[in-house]
Amino acid sequence: MKTRLISIAVLSCLSAASQAATLKISCGAVGQELELCKQAVAQWSKKTGNEVQVVATPNDSNERLALYQQILGSGSDKIDVFQIDVVWPGILASHLADLKPLAAGVEKQHFAGIVSNNTVAGRLVAMPWFTDAGLLYYRKDLLAKYRLPVPDTWEALAAAARKIQDAERAAGNDKMWGYVWQGRAYEGLSCDALEWVVSYKGGTILDAATGKPTINNPQAVKALTTAAGWVGTITPKAVLNYGEEEARGVFQAGNAVFMRNWPYAWSLTQKTDSAVKDKVGVVALPKGGADGRRAATLGGWQLAVSRYTKNQKLAADLVLYLTSSEVQKQRALNGSYNPTISALYRDPDILKANPFFGELYNTFTSAVGRPSSVSRNRYNQVSNQFWNATHDVLAGKSDAASALARLDATLKRIAPPK
Repeated sequence: MKTRLISIAVLSCLSAASQAATLKISCGAVGQELELCKQAVAQWSKKTGNEVQVVATPNDSNERLALYQQILGSGSDKIDVFQIDVVWPGILASHLADLKPLAAGVEKQHFAGIVSNNTVAGRLVAMPWFTDAGLLYYRKDLLAKYRLPVPDTWEALAAAARKIQDAERAAGNDKMWGYVWQGRAYEGLSCDALEWVVSYKGGTILDAATGKPTINNPQAVKALTTAAGWVGTITPKAVLNYGEEEARGVFQAGNAVFMRNWPYAWSLTQKTDSAVKDKVGVVALPKGGADGRRAATLGGWQLAVSRYTKNQKLAADLVLYLTSSEVQKQRALNGSYNPTISALYRDPDILKANPFFGELYNTFTSAVGRPSSVSRNRYNQVSNQFWNATHDVLAGKSDAASALARLDATLKRIAPPK
């Protein structure tokens, strides 16, 4: 009898082992992304008995999209679960599985706007993982030292940045800059520049209803001209090569008064080894002049399942776990990643760790979308042209009026109206 029981136990273990699968997921590595992704997939592996391998992919979103298109375009099952940008569902939809039948209604817990963004031709091609909006980080101690208020407009920011920068340099910190942001020619610059343009009421690049280019207008010219004036004055010329992490590095080292970045930077500025720990405030980005408005570009990342995976249901189960309330709370507490589940914005633990989550709730829920829905599979071309035109203005290679006139003509060719 004892021998029979041992045999049954052995057979049971062998059966479980034969059913276990290995999945591969791509996760980003900006800030604490990679570390938190590995922690969560390890939890899922422990619960289910399946293995998950985290695949390294480029941090640069342009390079990552190109890699994804290469893998998916070949029908490869090399990656089962993809972390995709909020502007990619329309570009990658034909290669992604429909998660709606597998989600069984759980998607209704998430922000409806993001779920709608991730739904292409009636198919839910990705689940919301975390949302983003551009924010203004500032040095509370330096504003207090110089008796300056938090700036309400870009003009006020430039004035405060110059005053503090010059005074701090005179006091011995020759590395101090007034304002750092993302100026490299990549998707991050499209996000920053869209915020400038919208804040000056210069439109959203393409009309959301018709797809017609709207970028060639005086207010958009004013926005880019204003930003170009920061380079070399309150912003280092090296900003033309900055992404999120380069800007954070300068600010977190104590060498900038203001920084534009995503929410993830908050938890890192509050670490014990941060030079600015307990000295940082976070608010909505400034308005474009007294008659302007505040604008934050909608960011964030989703999790999608490849159509070509051999374990579609299992991969979907991993996605639903990683995007669950439990994991989103962990990520909010440990990495200040914004949840996509509205109920978590009332969670006292999350609000204690990230006070601005509650204060800036409307900023996150009313963020400005990039024109990805209207341009669909042409979005990457549209954005590429926009960031390159902007970069030319920032680098002094073109004035804003000429750059936007050329951009308008190009967009009419590559993104014709519906």
